Amino acid sequence: MARKPAARHPALAIKRVYAPPGAGDGMRVLVDRLWPRGLSKDKAKIDLWLRDIAPSDALRRRLHANLEAWDAFVVDYGLELAQEPAASAARDLLARIRQGPVTLLYAGRNEVRNNASVLKAWLEARLPSAPGRRQTAASPGVRRPKAKAAKRRRPGAKVSA
Repeated sequence: MARKPAARHPALAIKRVYAPPGAGDGMRVLVDRLWPRGLSKDKAKIDLWLRDIAPSDALRRRLHANLEAWDAFVVDYGLELAQEPAASAARDLLARIRQGPVTLLYAGRNEVRNNASVLKAWLEARLPSAPGRRQTAASPGVRRPKAKAAKRRRPGAKVSA
C-alpha cells in the first residue's frame, strides 16, 4: 500500500549543495556520504555533515546502476534510516529541525530523485504538522476520533418513523 506524502514542514528544505546559501537556509546539513566534487569547505558553508544518515554505499551504487529501481531505493533507504547508525543521526536531525530551520544539502544532479528528497519525506512523516495547519487522520501520530455513541432514548419517548 502506498504511503500518502507527508505534509510539508516549514522548518525543513532541500537544496543542491552547489546552490548559493540563502538567508532562510538556517542550519545547512550535508546528507551525502561523499564530499561534493570540486567544492571547498569554505565555499559550501556547511554547518554539519551527517555521513551516517546517507544511504549505504551498496544502496547508493545499486540506484546508480539501475535508475528504474527508484521505488525499491525509497523503501530500502527508509529501512536503513530506522537502523543504527542512521537512526541516531536522524534523531539528532529531528531535534535540530524542532529548534529552527534546516536545509538538507545534496550533490546529485537530479533535483527530484535524490536521497535528500527521500530523507525529507521520511523526516516530515515523523514531525508534528506545521503550526496553524490542521492535522488529518492520515497524519502520523494522529488517532482517528471514536464514533459518536448513539443517542439514548428516554423511557416512554415516542419513536419517530
